[in-house]
Amino acid sequence: MTDSENNSSSTSIIRIRANDKSELEDIVAVEEPLEIRLGFTDQHKGRIHKSISITMRTPGDDVNLACGFLFSESIISNISDIDTIDDSAENVIRIELNEDRVFDLSRIDRHFYTTSSCGVCGKASLEALSTSGYDALLDNTFTISQKNLCGLGAKLRDKQSLFHQTGGCHATGTFNADGNVIDVTEDVGRHNAMDKLIGSMLRSRLLPMQNMGIIVSGRTSFELIQKALVAGCPMLVSVGAPSSLAIGLAEEFNITLIGFLSSTGFNLYHGNLPE
Repeated sequence: MTDSENNSSSTSIIRIRANDKSELEDIVAVEEPLEIRLGFTDQHKGRIHKSISITMRTPGDDVNLACGFLFSESIISNISDIDTIDDSAENVIRIELNEDRVFDLSRIDRHFYTTSSCGVCGKASLEALSTSGYDALLDNTFTISQKNLCGLGAKLRDKQSLFHQTGGCHATGTFNADGNVIDVTEDVGRHNAMDKLIGSMLRSRLLPMQNMGIIVSGRTSFELIQKALVAGCPMLVSVGAPSSLAIGLAEEFNITLIGFLSSTGFNLYHGNLPE
């Protein structure tokens, strides 16, 4: 049975522990498809309605997820680019862009299916990952003390309510220089959790980020750095490892990148050394 928020459900299992065997109910994270349908003005064809993405996600925060996806893909540059949002249909979000927001769909060459585990693998080619049009954060002065930084992991875990129930989802959170974790989103897909966070900030008109960093509960992939860049985030922290492409992108655009965060230390891959 799925709960009222539709993000977890119970299932009957047999739990085996050494010489003990018992039947009980287990709580698991829900994974369902979300289709994002977009209405927009094409510079050559006029008004078009098209499905632009199907992603496997944990239900909840679907509007933020869709808005964050559109923003991180540079389909919109501001929340005011959106005219209406309709989330009345199950597992479908319909978004109408303003008439004056002209969009060329061929500008992002991608297959419109992404799995919950990886958004990049849905791209048709590496060229579609271009971050052209974004400048390096040359004025990146955001810093945090080592003490405050090392305390972020525990604070993030405290706010991972769905993970505590299921053990089966990723988390993304914002934090400030005082070491406070401000907002947390969760999803079975790490890129979905990031889009939900960015969408929430976009709708609250808190972008671009300048005085806050982002922490993620898993590893740091290229796409997470790319999304952080689009959001203007000066620092990305993860409790896991970054990939080589993530490090390269952080270096190119001067985003402070920290990995393997624990209560006792971390690895600095690029950027400002915490005090």
